[in-house]
Amino acid sequence: MNHGLIRAMTEAGETAESLAGQVGVDPKTAQRWVNPGRIPHPRHRSRVADILGQDVEDLWPDLPKRRQPVWFRPWVEIEREAVALRAFQLAWIPGLLQTEAYARATVEGEGLSPDEVNEMAAARIARHAILRRHGGPLYVAVIDEAVLRRDAYGDRALMAEQVAYLVECAQLPSVQVHIVPSEVGMYPGLGGAFTIAELPDGARAAYVDSQAAAQIIDQPSELVTLDRRWERIRGEALPRGRSLDLLREAARAWT
Repeated sequence: MNHGLIRAMTEAGETAESLAGQVGVDPKTAQRWVNPGRIPHPRHRSRVADILGQDVEDLWPDLPKRRQPVWFRPWVEIEREAVALRAFQLAWIPGLLQTEAYARATVEGEGLSPDEVNEMAAARIARHAILRRHGGPLYVAVIDEAVLRRDAYGDRALMAEQVAYLVECAQLPSVQVHIVPSEVGMYPGLGGAFTIAELPDGARAAYVDSQAAAQIIDQPSELVTLDRRWERIRGEALPRGRSLDLLREAARAWT
C-alpha cells in the first residue's frame, strides 16, 4: 500500500471518493492510487497533492526513478538534496522546466513504446516538485535563445505552451532564468550543457550531458573548470528582467 498517500488522506480528512470528485475521475480510479505502483496521470497527481497539502514526490517518492536510466538515478538523488542548482542548456529547455508535452517530444523517435515515452516524461515532470516545495533549491538556468526558437516537429502549440510555462517558472521565487541572446557569437557554452549542484554539507557535483549517457563529476579540479565556464557563460546572458521580456516575446511568437 502507498502508506504516505493513505496517511496524507487521513490527515486531510479525504477519502478516495472525495478525491475522485475534486479531481474529476471515477472513484474506482482514485481507490487504485493507494496500491503499490499505481501512479495517477501527471495532472491528477498535481491536483491530489494540492488538495492534500503535500508535495508530489512525498506522495509518490519512487516516481522520479521510474523509467530513468540506471546511470541517471544517482543524479536524481543529488538533485533532490541540493540547496542550489546552476544549469546551462544549449539544445533543450532544461528538464526541470519542461512541460509534459515537450518532455515527451524529446524522447519520441527513440524506439520507445507510447507507454515508455509517457512514463519517461512523467518521471521527468515529477522532478519539478523540488522547485515548488518549501525549502527547495535555488535554481539558476541559463538557456541559449536558439532553444526558444527551435521548432518541435511543427507543433507550434506545443512550443507556445512550453515557452509560456518557462515564463511562469521564471517568476517563481526560487528560480532565475537567463537567456544568452542570439546576437552573441561564439562563447564557451557551445561546448555543451551541464548542471552544477551544491549540497547541504558543502559538497558539490556536476552533471554533464553527452549523446550516449551523462557523466556525474565530483572531482574538485573538474568542478573548478565548470565553475569558470559557468561564469563566462553567465556573463554573456541577459539580466533576469530582460530575459523575462525575451521569454514573453518568444511565447507570443509561437501563438
